[in-house]
Amino acid sequence: MAIPNKEKEKYRIMGIDPGTNVLGYGVIEVQGQTAVMIELGVVSLVHLDEQQDKLKRIFERIQELIVIHNPREVAIEAPFFGKNVQSMLKLGRAQGVAIAAAVTKGKRITEYSPREIKQSVTGKGSASKEQVAAMLELVLKVKLDEHALDATDALGAAVCHQYRSNSVLG
Repeated sequence: MAIPNKEKEKYRIMGIDPGTNVLGYGVIEVQGQTAVMIELGVVSLVHLDEQQDKLKRIFERIQELIVIHNPREVAIEAPFFGKNVQSMLKLGRAQGVAIAAAVTKGKRITEYSPREIKQSVTGKGSASKEQVAAMLELVLKVKLDEHALDATDALGAAVCHQYRSNSVLG
């Protein structure tokens, strides 16, 4: 019986930065220690007035992206406590719907705090969104300056998951 060579195995990770006005997503393909960006984008929800319409669109778009890219796992940024409780509740709903969309497609979800993602990608938990984007450009060898920071945050979640998954520390 042949032992699979993990260095040759290719798989995809989808990262999600949930939001109720803009949801960011990023997909990377990993082979060994190397990652390549496959897709990066945002789902704009600002044109939708009703919260239920926004949640429905999040669910549908995440499922579409999973069908297109078939990621092995999904990494999602956890909501952080802000000043406004109502905003936090809406963000939590958006995250929950994105998780439900992935779980119903059979995908394993891992949640990371914004601080964990920044620490993993840049080495500094208090890094700015711009610093995360700049480091992702270096690591993935792509130009990201025209992309929304919500999308690069999602890409950061995917890269964070790759690093954590490949770590001997777990």
